[in-house]
Amino acid sequence: MHDRQRTPERVVVLALDGVYPFELGMPSRILGAADGRYEVLTCTVDGRPVRTESDFTIGVEHGPEALETADTVVIPPVSPARVGPDLPDEVAAALARIRPGTRTVSICTGAFVLAAAGVLDGRRATTHWQLADEFRRLFPRVDLDPDVLFVDDDPVLTSAGAASGVDICLHLVRKDHGSDLANTVARRCVVPPFREGGQAQYIERPVPETGAASTAATRAWALRRLGEPLTLADLAAHARMSLRTFARRFHDEVGLSPGRWLIQQRVAHARHLLEASDLTVDQIAGRVGFATGASLRQHLHASIGVSPQAYRKTFQAAR
Repeated sequence: MHDRQRTPERVVVLALDGVYPFELGMPSRILGAADGRYEVLTCTVDGRPVRTESDFTIGVEHGPEALETADTVVIPPVSPARVGPDLPDEVAAALARIRPGTRTVSICTGAFVLAAAGVLDGRRATTHWQLADEFRRLFPRVDLDPDVLFVDDDPVLTSAGAASGVDICLHLVRKDHGSDLANTVARRCVVPPFREGGQAQYIERPVPETGAASTAATRAWALRRLGEPLTLADLAAHARMSLRTFARRFHDEVGLSPGRWLIQQRVAHARHLLEASDLTVDQIAGRVGFATGASLRQHLHASIGVSPQAYRKTFQAAR
């Protein structure tokens, strides 16, 4: 069995000219808190310092040859003014050093870089919601989903703007080593281990109307009762709102419909039970509120593209 403790996965972060420093540091900060499971290196296309979108430059110790040794490559964002349908020659040459099959991750506008390289053709992907129209215009071959925080189309993963880089880094830890370590990393970095909803909550109404009742208490109530057959009427009644008001306010706050959010939470809880317990698929389905094991299989496959058995096997091997 591969010993991840003694052989950490090498993650190489490619800092491009005009990189945002906040997102550039995310892989090192999040993955570096995972008990030595990852070795994070930063490189540039020529080994020289790069200008950032702030008022300073960053010097690095590695050139593009580091990409040849990577298990995972991360492309942080650059200013939208610097992205387009074509890659500069030096960037294209650096990306060509990445070994076939290497896991590749983008944060925010990093998706433009991957798309320009042809990596995202025919794949589902995401980027910052404000740039969705421009992205679709430039890269019509990519199946863009601007509503989500990140997309895992293994071995290519893309994430939305800014802080979603934290979400996707935690997802890597969760995927590679399970929820327990991901939750530990989140606590160490003082960030939520899993954020609800998608980008829509940041587009329409990031702050509820003044004096408006929140659905937060009802969401917490529902999370304690995922095994029960909750309906929209149940949720609205708990929140003491009409069905229409509750559904509208829920979507404003979370960015998802109540039904879709419930499915998301049930799948998340099922993943944890698949990782941490020996319950059968049917037993897990009952505990998280799916009517049958077949329903769980359907929703898990729609969410992450694998069966419960394959998902469990992956984490058993990691342990």
